[in-house]
Amino acid sequence: MKFGEPVVMGTLDNGHLPSGDDSSFDGVMHPTSWDRFKVMIDESVNSGTTFSNAVVSTYSLVYTLSQAYWGGVLDSSGSVHFVPFNASVGQKVSTAGVVSTYSLVYTTGNAYGGGVLLANGDIHFIPHNASVGQKISASGVVSTYSLVYTIASAYSGGVMQPDGTTYFVNDDSGRGQKISPSGVVSTYSLPYTNSAAWAGGCMDSQGNIHFFSYANAPANLKVSPSGIISTYSLIYTGPGYFMGGVISSSGEIHMIPNSAAVGQKISSAGVVSTYSLVYTASNAANGGVLAPNGDIYFVPYSGTVGQKVSASGVVSTYSLAYTVGGAYIGGVLAPNGDIHFVPYIGVRGQKISTNCETPLSLSTCCSPIFNKF
Repeated sequence: MKFGEPVVMGTLDNGHLPSGDDSSFDGVMHPTSWDRFKVMIDESVNSGTTFSNAVVSTYSLVYTLSQAYWGGVLDSSGSVHFVPFNASVGQKVSTAGVVSTYSLVYTTGNAYGGGVLLANGDIHFIPHNASVGQKISASGVVSTYSLVYTIASAYSGGVMQPDGTTYFVNDDSGRGQKISPSGVVSTYSLPYTNSAAWAGGCMDSQGNIHFFSYANAPANLKVSPSGIISTYSLIYTGPGYFMGGVISSSGEIHMIPNSAAVGQKISSAGVVSTYSLVYTASNAANGGVLAPNGDIYFVPYSGTVGQKVSASGVVSTYSLAYTVGGAYIGGVLAPNGDIHFVPYIGVRGQKISTNCETPLSLSTCCSPIFNKF
């Protein structure tokens, strides 16, 4: 499959996709192309501009612990899984909003940071301090697998490439690590390494993967669809300035300001620029989510208000129902249009009901364009 082909996900009938079916699976998750994604997000943006009336609310969690989870992943049934950082159990929110826990095979301090839904429907947790990989199959079976390279604070986030290869985003790791579509784990050389280098990743409209500067990397790292590794310069960098990034409906990638005083984005042509923010604070946000109406919501970490960027580039703030220092890291868009913040120190779940007239389908929400940290 070449990136840009109109590939969709759906239920196969004798090898053919039923007309209009874009909400279920054939057991294999096919990465949605940017062209296909663009059509669907534009439809949703056009309706959402008129009908969206976002409501922020909280809900009870079954399991709470300080620094419990880091990032989340949407599975092929539509449930949102929180990725265990210090949690001793997994926790998920069903499409009906039911919160439940499940057993893990492996737990350790600062175990995993972020996760990725693979093409076969497996969810992989990205190893931070973990010495083994851990995954959840499409049928809900939790298992572990061997890694080639492990080190403390190794990776923070991951992204699946158009060919189905999943790349771990390097934090303190001196080696890149990836998983092939068939499950083979391997390492690769990096052009630049440093402690706390990058955190969070994103795929652009050309199929390139971007790793985002966190504390000590003066540049972003990029992996091309053919596997070429390179770096590119940023206009504004500093310790803890950004944490993760999100692609907009126009194809621009917005880096999420953690302690940055200005916003920073990368155009679809690769041009880096900055823009003004309405709200800045130390450790304000960690990760972000694209809503069906084209708004990018920054996920509140220690910020006392939320901040978002509209599809037209307007920056504004929104009220939160619950705030605490280190509240949430990362967020996930559910197929009903709700955005779930992933609890880190927060003891309450928090979500944004976007109430768009045209929510995105399950298969679009599961696309690697969306579903990564």
